[in-house]
Order: sequence, then structure tokens, then C-alpha cells
Amino acid sequence: MAELAWENIIKGQRDPREQKPRKSGCTMVMDVGKGLHETQSILQACANYIDHWKFGFGTSAFMDKSLLQEKLQLLAEQNILTFPGGTLLEVALLTQHCRVYMTHAKALGFTAVEISDGTLPIPRFRRKRIIECALNAGLTPITEVGKKDPKRQPTPEQMAEEVLEDLEWGAAWVIIEGRESGHSVGVFDDSGNVDEFEVDVIVGMIGDKADSLIWEAPLKSQQAFFIEKFGANAGLGNIPLDQVLAVEALRNGLRFDTLNRVTSKLLREGSWDPNKVESNGANSNPPTPNGTVT
Repeated sequence: MAELAWENIIKGQRDPREQKPRKSGCTMVMDVGKGLHETQSILQACANYIDHWKFGFGTSAFMDKSLLQEKLQLLAEQNILTFPGGTLLEVALLTQHCRVYMTHAKALGFTAVEISDGTLPIPRFRRKRIIECALNAGLTPITEVGKKDPKRQPTPEQMAEEVLEDLEWGAAWVIIEGRESGHSVGVFDDSGNVDEFEVDVIVGMIGDKADSLIWEAPLKSQQAFFIEKFGANAGLGNIPLDQVLAVEALRNGLRFDTLNRVTSKLLREGSWDPNKVESNGANSNPPTPNGTVT
């Protein structure tokens, strides 16, 4: 990784970030139609902070084949997992065997696949077979739990049970449904607020497998919630492509929403005194977020 613009001057104010390739702390972005040049521009600025690149719902079906393949190759060179949205697989299952879908996804250059039942009623035994189908095709299976219809939401207990089964069957990560709106689905209410009780139920039931979760959180308030609750390495998904660096700033305590608690702690403990003037015009040993001096 090249030298950062503020190397050794500005550091993250929260727990250290995992480095790529990451298992925990993944950022999954939602692409609903970026061209090749836009993709190159995004990668130039943000490649180190993107782990999963989802081609939202059925958008990749409308892309020129050669353009899509070139774009997938660019992303693979940056060690970014790529997959079509789960809705595309659900549509394919209406007319095709999952093997046809997986083989074609692999041939196009996708490196992963999202497996969901957000719209179709897919029995659990068949979901297991679809995960196996992805593995047999050489794709990384990433499953999603939850429904897209606000009137058909599963309980947090049901979601947790599905998470555990998916991981046992071979899923590498499990996404908690939040849609691109972040309202009225999953652990979000009609206003986009997070139901912390439901989050606690899910995490409490899956225990040490929580690092495999990716919470779809398109709104800043939702992203800040999960970072405050689980730390800088919370898995976050459905991040708009123009917000990748903003989310990384949130993770590192370089925005008010996640810096505020750090500064309050330092002030409360007396680790930082706003009235103390640095000697020689600089302080080469500032306090770290836990109050020690580096």
C-alpha cells in the first residue's frame, strides 16, 4: 500500500483495522450501474477499503458481456470479491438449475455468489444444495437472511438459526438483510432506527461466529451504531460507492459520530487536557484512545 497523505500525522482513534484480505470488518459496496471508467476511478481512491463488490439485484443482466468481464477482472486484481445480487439467483431458479447459474457466473469472472430467499420461498434443504452448488463451481458462497417484504419479516431467533446453518453448510459470510433503503426490514424499524434488542438476540445466539456477519447498513446512523457496538471491524454492507472513504473514517473515529465517545473518554479520564499547550509547538507522543501515551 502506498504512503498515505497523512502518514504518521493522523492515526485512527479506535481499535486497529484488520488489513486485506479481511475475514472481519469487511465493507461490501452496492453497485447499481457504474461504468468502467467510474469503476477505475473508485478503485484508484478506495480499493484498499473495499472487500466485497455486489452488483445490486438484477443490474448485471443488462451489462454488455465484455464490459462486465473487464470490470470483474479489474476488481479481482484488487483482491475484491465480486458477486451478483441474490435476487438474480432467485430469478434464475424459476427457470434454471442452480448449476447453470453458478457455472455461468464463474465463466463471466465473478468470484462469489449471493444466495438469498428474500423474495422466493426456498426450503432450507434446497438452500443447502445451492450453497454446495456454489462451492462445486469454485465460487465463494455468501448467504443472506431476512425478507425484503416488510410484512414477512422473520424473528431474530429465526435469522440467527439460519445464520448458524448457513455457516455450517459452507457459507463464508452471512448478510443480514437491510435492503438499499435501510427501512422496515431486518433489524431496522420504519424510520431506519436499529432495534438493538434484535441485534443482541442474533449475536447472542451465534456467539463467536459474529465475525462472519455483514450488516446491510446503507445509512450513516446505522453504520455508526454497528461500529460503536462491535468496533471498527464490524462487517458493513450496501455501502454506496461514493461513501467508502466516509465509512472508513467512521470506522477509525475520524468523524463526529464515532470520535465523540473517544474524546469524551479521554476528557473524563484526564488523558487529554484541552488547556495544555504542546511543547515546541507539537506533541510527538499524544495519548491513544485507551489513555496510554505512545
